[in-house]
Amino acid sequence: MNWIDIASIVFVSVTANHLGLIGKLEEMFGKLPILDCPKCLTWWITLVYTIISSREVFTSLAISFLCSYLAIWLELLEGFVDTLYDKLYDTIYPTED
Repeated sequence: MNWIDIASIVFVSVTANHLGLIGKLEEMFGKLPILDCPKCLTWWITLVYTIISSREVFTSLAISFLCSYLAIWLELLEGFVDTLYDKLYDTIYPTED
């Protein structure tokens, strides 16, 4: 089990949802309930990865719950960065009505 891989799983799961990539997949393939939620996607992918790599079920569950909780905060941070970007963009390129 590699912590860099686990951190990458959390980042990719949250960022793919945040950027709307999962929404595009749903347009192509229909509703995908587990993929639509960054916490759920992080939990399931981390659980599968850690069970395959370590074969320790309880440790895998604990790591998956921790990563899912961290995904909530990463999602909040990405939303905050988006807000900052929008404000900065509006000050640099003001729109005229």
